[in-house]
Amino acid sequence: MTMYKLSKLFFALFTVSALMLSSCAAPEVDSVEPVGNVEHPEWSKNANIYEVNIRQYSEEGTFDAFREDLPRLEAMGVKILWLMPIHPIGQENRKGELGSYYSVQDYKGINPNFGTEEDFQALVDEAHERDMKVIIDWVANHTAWDSEWAKNPDWYELDEDGNFMPPRGTDWTDVIQLNFENQEMRAAMFDAMEYWVRDFNIDGYRADVAGMVPMDFWNEARERLDEIKPVFMLAEDEGPEMHEEAFDMTYAWTYAHVIREIAAGNEELATLTELVENEDVNFPENAYRMYFTTNHDENSWTGTDSGMYGDNFENFAVLSATVDGMPLIYNGQESNLDKQLEFFVKDEIEWKDYEYQPFYTMLLKLNTENEALWNGKFGGDLNVYNSPENTYTYKRENGDDWVFVYLNFGTEFINVSLTDYGIPEDTSDYEIYSEQVPPTENNYFEVAPNSWLLIANE
Repeated sequence: MTMYKLSKLFFALFTVSALMLSSCAAPEVDSVEPVGNVEHPEWSKNANIYEVNIRQYSEEGTFDAFREDLPRLEAMGVKILWLMPIHPIGQENRKGELGSYYSVQDYKGINPNFGTEEDFQALVDEAHERDMKVIIDWVANHTAWDSEWAKNPDWYELDEDGNFMPPRGTDWTDVIQLNFENQEMRAAMFDAMEYWVRDFNIDGYRADVAGMVPMDFWNEARERLDEIKPVFMLAEDEGPEMHEEAFDMTYAWTYAHVIREIAAGNEELATLTELVENEDVNFPENAYRMYFTTNHDENSWTGTDSGMYGDNFENFAVLSATVDGMPLIYNGQESNLDKQLEFFVKDEIEWKDYEYQPFYTMLLKLNTENEALWNGKFGGDLNVYNSPENTYTYKRENGDDWVFVYLNFGTEFINVSLTDYGIPEDTSDYEIYSEQVPPTENNYFEVAPNSWLLIANE
């Protein structure tokens, strides 16, 4: 594990620890109401997000090779494509054979390993034709050592000897820290961000280590970009202040670490309920939160889905797609990604037989069509039920739409009476998403160990 990983997780781990220590207490209500003034793009209210690692996606590792898969992703129900950094990678002090995507040499350039500007434009255009949006990773905090910007030393923070330096407290030796007190640098950064929205018609950005960049920079960036077109902004951060003016969505990092602790047997399922209650208190009503079982960092530095979640991986995937917020899928999960992809070298995804494609298609279809699962204030309220040990049961409702979820994390079969949870006896009134079929005469399910039951209105 690198310091890069450790520093980004500090806030999340601290929050998880605090949550666990206070598990017997009611959530504290902040005396100041969280502010959320961001106006979300209309299309985002029932969107989901799919992270794309172009280098590892295919043997070719190119935009064109990825573009061939757009029909499959469209059929799966993907709505937002998040592309990891597409820019040229620095050579000086490079890590590994190919370097880190996050060591950006040219903010207006295309990584030649991925293709050309024309190839990228073709990808964006076809994604739009298929009703998908495209956001790209933006690394605002630092550049590669051999960036053209390094010709302007005053654009960077310098050490006591007047030399470039990596961001403080990290081992990110392949990058150097920008100076956000320099207005010329800020202007150049705004110009580069506007360039991709204006000239290539992308739909927004995922902001790398957003909390390490001054908030007023992001606020101004959002204002400038929205003048070109309504954009979608995702912050790699968990601070409620991110939602005040700049970002539509932030990472649900605390959730991600809580579910891993639950999977490891180190935390109780009841912690989930307190976590969601804290979300309601600490974040603005209109904030989108991104829920996930993995992403590029978790996969490369922490473990595989089976390694982190064992036999309950599907349960945690269902939970992440239905309990709150917007669900994220990392490329390869739909084909049982069972290896940790190397970060600094070529390490292609083994696509196999797309074992989980129908599973994720079902979850994404529900997310799009059932208003109970929509994002932020557009989604439904959560009602958590008392249920047997090693189970977690809840229902979300919004108007006439509702979704009921029963998760059995234990090792025993459990008989679930649907009438106990207010589910109509007439099975024609709802859709059942499970391989098990309940006997209609007594209206119950037998939920298998490490298995899930999901029911939604027609």
